[in-house]
This record gives sequence, structure tokens and C-alpha cells, in this order.
Amino acid sequence: MSNNPRGLPLTRAHIERIFPKLTDEQLSRMQERGHLRSVKLEVLVEQGDSNVPFFVVVSGEIEILRPSGDIETLITVHGPGQFTGEINMLSGRRALFRARATKPGNVIEMDRQNMMALLQSDAEIGDILMRAFILRRVELVAAGVGDVVLIGSSNSARTFQIKEFLMRNGHPYNYIDLENDSEVQHLLDNFHILANDIPVLICQGKFVLRNPNNQQIANCLGFNELINQTALRDLVIIGAGPSGLAAAVYGASEGLDVLVMETSSPGGQAGSSSRIENYLGFPTGISGQDLASRAYTQAQKFGAEILITKGLRLSCGGKPYIVENEDGSKIPTRTVIIATGAEYRRLRLKNLQRFEGMGVYYGATFLESQLCKGDEVIVVGGGNSAGQAAVFLAESAKCVHMLIRSAGLAESMSRYLIRRIEDTPKIILHTHTEIITLEGDIHLESVQWQNSITKEIEEHKISNVFVMAGAAPNTSWLDGCIALDSKGFIKTGADLSPEYLSNIGWPVARQPYSFETSLPGIFAVGDVRAGSIKRVASAVGEGSVAISFIHKVLQE
Repeated sequence: MSNNPRGLPLTRAHIERIFPKLTDEQLSRMQERGHLRSVKLEVLVEQGDSNVPFFVVVSGEIEILRPSGDIETLITVHGPGQFTGEINMLSGRRALFRARATKPGNVIEMDRQNMMALLQSDAEIGDILMRAFILRRVELVAAGVGDVVLIGSSNSARTFQIKEFLMRNGHPYNYIDLENDSEVQHLLDNFHILANDIPVLICQGKFVLRNPNNQQIANCLGFNELINQTALRDLVIIGAGPSGLAAAVYGASEGLDVLVMETSSPGGQAGSSSRIENYLGFPTGISGQDLASRAYTQAQKFGAEILITKGLRLSCGGKPYIVENEDGSKIPTRTVIIATGAEYRRLRLKNLQRFEGMGVYYGATFLESQLCKGDEVIVVGGGNSAGQAAVFLAESAKCVHMLIRSAGLAESMSRYLIRRIEDTPKIILHTHTEIITLEGDIHLESVQWQNSITKEIEEHKISNVFVMAGAAPNTSWLDGCIALDSKGFIKTGADLSPEYLSNIGWPVARQPYSFETSLPGIFAVGDVRAGSIKRVASAVGEGSVAISFIHKVLQE
């Protein structure tokens, strides 16, 4: 990634947007936020450093390097008028690379707090920095260049899950496949890695995680390092899907102290969509991952903090409310927005879990599409997500079998997707059909499905199934704290009858606001809410509107 022939090659043509050169007038405005510093031949930032400063080169030169033992790989060279940093400057996460002054000169040095203030107050410079930060991260992800090496196997479901976690968190990594890399044994020996340790994550070339869970990965990469988990917050948002991220953007931009808590990866169910074509403002469509990534970055720009954690519990016995995570941290907050969404229902098959990540998937992104190129695949479901997946997978698969239990798609899918499916010869629709068995050794190898009308059973040598049917709300963690409907979705607003409120002792004189739950000051938005419209635009709208009621509660 470089505008210098010694650096890594770019995949984008517009180098000037990734490595812009600031004008003298812009440099003068930036110096007001920072201070001028003389540098000699020295390391300014080391890989893994926290509280990383932001540097603008006035004179001299700064090299950005990826260290690996005694070997350094050049990423880019910043000359006069150029600046350091990428997306980690927004989140405050650890430095991915080493920054070294290779020529004596002067730089403008700015701490992260002042850099963030500059982003929000100077529209012209803010646009330049944000665009460069985002595009630099895109290039790093595309090139697989970062501070992480993942050693895994195509025969490991956990390897796939780690790749998905890193991808959906936008963290660049280099992947080494045990089955295809002839040089991998040297690396295994160097770090004393055994075959049963796989998958293995190596952070910063020195920390070795053997078959890690997501929380261990987040800790190793310093995702949560700078987040204060004891400070009283104005608002804690639980869930970083479209509704949660919308609430974070609007809340933080309006001055609230916002913390978002997510147990896995930003984007929620929408983040697994290959392409969303009916979302306002994107006439050619946008992938769920891209939409989530942009919203995630936008929330950080306005100062929202995002905590990747595992296991949540809401303590609702009094105020302030307390949100507990698995490590025992107790985060106090004046208000809460629950945006934990829903997940696709698991098929009722006895050996389903065995093939999850090894032939059975719950998303259809570029990552999954690479696993089934040229093969037949199955998509289970008749909603928009299933339709988007079928059309996307048809671009690379040999054939896509769509299995639905109903007689057709008209009641559950947008018309534009139905037309797209009808016009795609590779997509075959099977109505009144369900999978009844999955077979295979390590990986899924064959599938049987049955027509519920004719009772005819068919067996096919198909090794990839994409399940996108039904919606089970993520509310089990609430443990009876908040009123739910018969299907487990959270009841809000007018769904809470006066009789019910009287019985539970609703503690304030007013009726619940829209999206407010059976506890005042706790709101639910998006797919987790009873009666919500299961569309991305609706989720975003609910998240943003809920902030207006949060302000009212905070004023009470």
C-alpha cells in the first residue's frame, strides 16, 4: 500500500485520495490543534502501541512498516504535507504498524482527542482524513496486511468462524492454509505449534493464541483496551446491527456519552447480506458488510465507543441500570437501547451443529461464496435475505436450489427480487420443500430434501447449504427482566396495556414512549422488537427515532 515503488502495490487507482497532500493553509489549521515537533532518525510509533499520536509531515519523511521478527515490510512513505494513521485512529485501538522518521525534519503531532475534535469541527479537513483512513483500511484488508497471522485449515469450522470475525470487524489479517502452504511447517516449528492447536492466531508476531474464542482475539488485538467500563454512561446500546449503529450515530452526534456493546461483530443479521438493493440512497445496492462498516466508522467519528464482549446481563433492579459482561465488569448507565436483533432459526436436524461452518452457513458474503465456486448450493428461506443470497451465489455457483415451505415467494419477498430469481436460469425454486437429512464425514457431503405435498424424497451431492429462514429474537439473556410477547420479542409502547403497566407498578406518571419497554428508560429497536418491520431501513429509522425519546428520559 504505497505511493512509493518500494511499498506494497495498491488495488485502487486513486492514490491521491488514499495519500492526499495537504495545502499550507490546511497545515496551518492543523497546527492550531497540535504542536510542531522536530524529529531525527527515530521510531515514532511501535506496532502494538496504545494512545497513538497523529502525525502530519511538514518536512522530512516517515516510513510505515510492518515488522516481523528482524524483517520489515514497507507499507508506505509519507512525505511533506502527508499524514499518518488509518481507521484505528478513530477507535483508539493499538497501532498496526511501526512509524519511523527516516529523514530529519518537522512534524505536527496531535493526540487522538484533538485529532477527533478536528474531524468533527473542520468539515474540509475532516472529509480528507476520513476518506483516507477508510480507504487505507480497505487496502490493508484487501492485501491481507496487518498485525495478525491466522494459520488454519479448510477442514476446520473454527478457522472459518475466526476469518468471519476478523472480516466483519474490518481487521486486516494474513491467512496461511495448512493444506496449501508448503512453507507453513517452518512457522509452526518456530512458534511450537502442534496440529491439534489449529486454528492459531499470531498477534504482532509474538503472541500465539491456540484455537481462540472471539473474546480472546478481541483482547489480543486490544479492541477494548481504552474503553472505560466503570464510567456512568448516558446511553448503552446493546447490539451493533443497523438499528444499534443508527442509534449510536444519532446519539453521539447529539452529544450523548454512548457505549455500544456487541457480542460478536458489527452489522447483525444485515451484515451477512450479500447485497441490499432497496435501501434508500444506494441505487446499485450495497453489501450488508459495507453498510455496517460505514455506520460503524460513522459512529466512531462522533465519539461513540464500541465494546466487543461476550455474555451480557441486564441488572434491572434499580437506577442507574447496570449492564454486566462476562468478565464481571458492571457498566452503569442512565438509559439503554436493546438492539440485539434476531437470528435465523436452526434447522431441526440431529447433526446440524456438526456441519455449521463446514457446509452449513447463515450468511452469504464474499467469504462464503469462495467456498462453493462452481458447485451446486442450497438456499433455505423465502424472505429478502434468502433471495439476495440466491442471486449473489448464482454469480459463482453452478446451480442454486431455493427451498421454501410455502407455495411461492409473493407473500414474503420483494417483487424486484422475485423477478431477478425468475430471470436467473441458475436458480431453481423448490416449493413445499424441506431438508430432512445432512450427511458427511468432516464436511457436509450430501443432502436429502422432501416435498411436503408429494412426500417425494430426493438426495443430492451438495456440500453447501445457506440457511436464511425464520427469525428467533436474541432475548434469552434478558432473563425475565423485560416483558416479551409469546414468541420472545420485546413488547414496547402501545403493546404494553394500561392493565399490565398497573400490575407491574409502572413507576412514572406518563405512558411508555414509542419503543420504550416495560422498564422506563430502556428501549428496544429493530428486529428484536415485537411488531417491527424486518427491513434494514425500518431498523435504522427506529434506532434514530429512539434517540429523541432518550433525550426526554434524560431530562425527566
